[in-house]
Amino acid sequence: MTLKRTVGILLFNEVEVLDFAGPFEVFSLAENKSNNKHFNVITIAEHPAPISARNGLKVIPDYSFANHPDIDVLVIPGGYGAEKIEIHNQVVLDWVIAQANIAELTLSVCTGALLLAKAGLLAGRAATTHWMDLDNLASYPDIDVIDNIRYVDASDDMRNIVTSAGISAGIHASLYCIEKLVDNQTKRATAHRMEFDID
Repeated sequence: MTLKRTVGILLFNEVEVLDFAGPFEVFSLAENKSNNKHFNVITIAEHPAPISARNGLKVIPDYSFANHPDIDVLVIPGGYGAEKIEIHNQVVLDWVIAQANIAELTLSVCTGALLLAKAGLLAGRAATTHWMDLDNLASYPDIDVIDNIRYVDASDDMRNIVTSAGISAGIHASLYCIEKLVDNQTKRATAHRMEFDID
């Protein structure tokens, strides 16, 4: 039996659908040769109420900030809700900081990087985000913003942080995180099962 890591994906109103659904699919499918899953994937929102994602998709989070289990991998998606709404929500920012401080790895997708930047978690690191928001990310101090790249691993001895470019790049980044946390064979098997071209 594989010892599962818990992947906690933050949800909020106006979250970009593929930003959270892509990583959800990737981490959910990763398993060993005995078909035991490597990850338990859960969704978490500030409140225990349905979320209205971009373009009206309704999602019911598994947990709220008040009752979720410990998280090993924190996923911060983006979208309008991240860059225009939650970036002004200190409760969400404080929660992100607290979880990033104890998680084994933090992954942002698209403009989820702006939440990490606002929380001060990208200072002194390289990072990327959706091409439309690179200047926005660069407005935060002490971030080496990299463009034309699918994801950036800016991990150090204190914290593992991976940021990805827009929307579909979160799938690439999640597969990379599987390689980082498990191994290359599991990454490739997961991509093959998804019929996702990583080469």
